[in-house]
Amino acid sequence: MAGIALEKVSKTFGSVEVIRDVSLEIAAGEFVVFLGPSGSGKTTLLRMIAGLESIDAGGLTIDGVRSEGLAPGQRNVAMVFQNYALYPHMTVAENMAFGLRNIGLPEGTIKARVAEAARMLEMEKLLARRPAELSGGQRQRVAIGRAIVKEPKAFLFDEPLSNLDAALRVRTRVELAELHQRLGSTMIYVTHDQTEAMTLADRIVILNNCQIEQVGTPIEVYTRPASRFVASFIGSPAMNLLPVTLTGQGDRAAARLGDGAIVPLATTPKGEGPWELGIRPEALTVVANGLTKATATVVERLGDRTLVYAKLSDGTQVVAQDGGKSQVKAGDSVDLSFDTAELHLFDGQGRAVRG
Repeated sequence: MAGIALEKVSKTFGSVEVIRDVSLEIAAGEFVVFLGPSGSGKTTLLRMIAGLESIDAGGLTIDGVRSEGLAPGQRNVAMVFQNYALYPHMTVAENMAFGLRNIGLPEGTIKARVAEAARMLEMEKLLARRPAELSGGQRQRVAIGRAIVKEPKAFLFDEPLSNLDAALRVRTRVELAELHQRLGSTMIYVTHDQTEAMTLADRIVILNNCQIEQVGTPIEVYTRPASRFVASFIGSPAMNLLPVTLTGQGDRAAARLGDGAIVPLATTPKGEGPWELGIRPEALTVVANGLTKATATVVERLGDRTLVYAKLSDGTQVVAQDGGKSQVKAGDSVDLSFDTAELHLFDGQGRAVRG
């Protein structure tokens, strides 16, 4: 396994800027997920590490070796693609062994590595099959096995589960987490699926508009988003973002909602507005007597909890949470309580205001 460092890396395609001045350090053995919307640059950044895209400016170090000028084969990393890229006329064993035969490894070493990868991925009974005889999940495991046999310093995954159905994605996600625990290898994983990021990552790198918005553990980016973008991108349903005006100061600072309700703040406001107050649905709850009232428009029953989509008197839309046996119906008037310990304040630049 190897540590990877990016130092002020940039990339353009013609006049289009794709990555701007990105610096990042990934520890040896760490599982890091690049997360962001389409066009945020996450796949380009991964391909730059792999050597499949050139680096226009900045430096790349893999395992202590400057690598931005090295050919892909010299970087000793293995990439697993979204589309599997298996040879249809070869068996599973032949697909996994192909790259090793190309570099002239002894046949005994090749067979041992293929057998060990098949054991780890529980594919021993599939080695004689061809890709057409496999399910989507099995094909993806072959692609992962082909990477494992190379014994690389780092594994790079480019949205490897996006072609699988929902149930199979969940199972394969668990398999990937278990594989990381067994191998202890450095892994970088690209996805736009926040569930994959939250369940797999040691740290998440959130990309937006060619730059890194925030780097942190899953719980850090969820509970302490650095920007309005992160707050709205992480979490399902997304964080409620309410336009507010500020009143008072110091320990008496408060936010006035559009319907006139006053919410006390634990944060001393700094910067300039317009201001937005953020609160996640689980911290905005339906109660008997609350801080403000709203009208339920849609009720989503999830078994253990109920999500109540509601509208404040000024028309602001919010999502609140109630118990699993909630009696709320669309059209009902509901009282809402704010957990003031879970509030987030964002300034006019979309930056989180920290207390």
